[in-house]
Amino acid sequence: MRILFLGDIVGRQARGLVIAVTATLKKNLACDFVITNCENSAGGFGVTPDICNALFDAGSDVLTSGNHIWDKSEISSYITHQPRLLRPVNMKEGFPGTGLVIVSDKQGRRLAVLNVITNLFMADHLNVFAALDDCLGKIKLGQDADAIFVDVHGEATSEKMAIGHYLDGRVSCVVGTHTHVPTADHHILENGTAYQTDAGMCGDYNSVIGMNKEVATDRFRKQSSSRLSVATGEPTLCGVVVEIDDKTGLAISINPFRKGGRLQEAT
Repeated sequence: MRILFLGDIVGRQARGLVIAVTATLKKNLACDFVITNCENSAGGFGVTPDICNALFDAGSDVLTSGNHIWDKSEISSYITHQPRLLRPVNMKEGFPGTGLVIVSDKQGRRLAVLNVITNLFMADHLNVFAALDDCLGKIKLGQDADAIFVDVHGEATSEKMAIGHYLDGRVSCVVGTHTHVPTADHHILENGTAYQTDAGMCGDYNSVIGMNKEVATDRFRKQSSSRLSVATGEPTLCGVVVEIDDKTGLAISINPFRKGGRLQEAT
């Protein structure tokens, strides 16, 4: 099984590029599934039902998210009826939607996708390790799913690494999102789980994490409260391609994916 994961989409131009090329990427990379983090795809803050539908129609099998999932109010009713749009499973009770879904390909192979949010430097959420234990007590690799992919949405690299090691051998892949900066630590952990601390964003890298660099810099320099706006230069698509052994559910390889824009390409 081969999976393409695309990191946080930031803004209209990145969203349009993802929609335009997903089907081609899926074919050219011989991927069985595409997972896309969509939480910043509507003007840099949140996502709408129409955007979700367009991403699904383009070839994404599952959409993950994070702390910005509720920025557009209309998503609350949509997520209730669309199980393939995930919000972090460890958000406190009362939020609609789910953080775990199982999808199947034409060969009947089952991919479980789990979305969690970390605790350090983020808003108040339920303990991420307890939430992971709860989910993996219900869905076990090789029994209930042929592969398990975990999107860890969080700020602290140390916490993401700890989660990777904690899940090593229990899931197929752990990839981080949220910082919008791709890390160079893609590797397979000692018990067979593929790992990368952050996949990076799909967005303009002539920016500050996808936002207009002048406005963002002024917010740091002058403690300005000016509203951030999405950078509008050519976007780079960033993510990972993971290959998983159908017999064991563990990783064979993980490779960075970068295409277009300012960053050096990797395919």
